[in-house]
Amino acid sequence: MTPQNLMLLPLSTPKLSIGCPILDHCLGGGIACNSITELVGESGSGKTQLCLQLTVRAQLPPSHGGLGGSSIYIFTEFSFPFRRLQQLGNLYHASYPNLIRLEPLEDIYVHGVHDAQELIHVLGDIEAFIAIDHTRLPVKLIVIDSIAALFRSQYQTTPADLKRRSEMFFNISGTLKGLANKYGLAVVVTNQVVDFIGPHHGVNGVRLGNLESLDTSGRRVSPALGLAWAHCINSRVFLARHEQSIEVDIRNAPSTSICSQTHRTFHLVFAPHLAYASAEFVIKKEGIVGLSQ
Repeated sequence: MTPQNLMLLPLSTPKLSIGCPILDHCLGGGIACNSITELVGESGSGKTQLCLQLTVRAQLPPSHGGLGGSSIYIFTEFSFPFRRLQQLGNLYHASYPNLIRLEPLEDIYVHGVHDAQELIHVLGDIEAFIAIDHTRLPVKLIVIDSIAALFRSQYQTTPADLKRRSEMFFNISGTLKGLANKYGLAVVVTNQVVDFIGPHHGVNGVRLGNLESLDTSGRRVSPALGLAWAHCINSRVFLARHEQSIEVDIRNAPSTSICSQTHRTFHLVFAPHLAYASAEFVIKKEGIVGLSQ
């Protein structure tokens, strides 16, 4: 086997379909297993919606774009949106009655954490939970929503604290990658954005991925947690949203009315072996759906 022949071998990493051919195409087929995919965006951009959608779709067999497995969903802020997850579960059961059980939430294990140290402890428990293999379906997806919330106030900006924070990043990501590789899991984490003021070529003069800058809601932003965290993930997807004012004609009204319309865009910032891709999308009752251009 020569290096040239090795390069010709197909990449056989399983992928979890989002359920939309347009968005799957941006990711080369879906969310890759054996790695960490980050969804970054402001509040209301669709990060949690996409994560909930993935936990239900993971239960589908590989022949239908799923992983034939259950999910572990770790939430770190607000209350978990059980009602929305139940709605998605019911819709998918109606669409795939022979493939998804009547109560799909029974194959989604939800746990809340409040700080980074607790997450490390929970990840150790998760490995034991997976190894025991007492779930109806094998665990195939881990979601952390959101990673940034764990570091919002726990660390200061002193050199010592920044060093401890970076060490915690590598501890968490190393544990997640170990689980992903050992058990063939897909790992999805969400991240927040912060306002960015600086030069237009990258962050601190460093360009990460396919976009020179990230723009959402009319402002320039950068992913939270900085460059140290960026080196801990394998793929980054940026979900942008923009409000647009449009004129609407109202029947029998003397003048038009101004309404606000939200446009959302899915950007692949970086991923192994994939070029830049983007697509507009909408959030519907059945989940996130890309729009053809």
